[in-house]
Amino acid sequence: MKIDILCVGKIKEKFYRDALAEYSKRLNRYCTLNIIEVADEKTPDNASETVEDQIKEKEASRLLKYIPDSTGAGTDTYVITLEIDGKNLTSEQLADKISNWGLDGFSHLIFIIGGSLGLHNSVIQKANFHLSFSKMTFPHQLMRVILLEQIYRAHRIINNEPYHK
Repeated sequence: MKIDILCVGKIKEKFYRDALAEYSKRLNRYCTLNIIEVADEKTPDNASETVEDQIKEKEASRLLKYIPDSTGAGTDTYVITLEIDGKNLTSEQLADKISNWGLDGFSHLIFIIGGSLGLHNSVIQKANFHLSFSKMTFPHQLMRVILLEQIYRAHRIINNEPYHK
């Protein structure tokens, strides 16, 4: 299975890069992992809703270049956006989803993490599944680490391998 993590912004902090490298190395035995970063836009203080939407739209245009025109049924690509209003799953349920997506013929999963303002509707509409890790807001850099850890945990569950609880 090929898994792309499509995200806005670069990781500057070494501790995040180290964690991402560790989980990428662990995942290497289960899937082909690609982390694709697109440039983020600077958000001015006290930006209006209109300005924030324009920023999200610019970031979306960069993200959309990596999402095939056709996804879901009849293709091999399945798109999952990370959103506060998405569906909450347990680790076991995420493992079931990943396993079932593979059984349904989806050999390419694309997980999308937005920038500090979230995702533009044009990206959200491309998703086949909307996933939430919490109603809380996390820094998008930390969300990458959490996502990779959960994908790794899912593969351990799928393969009936031990992993701490």
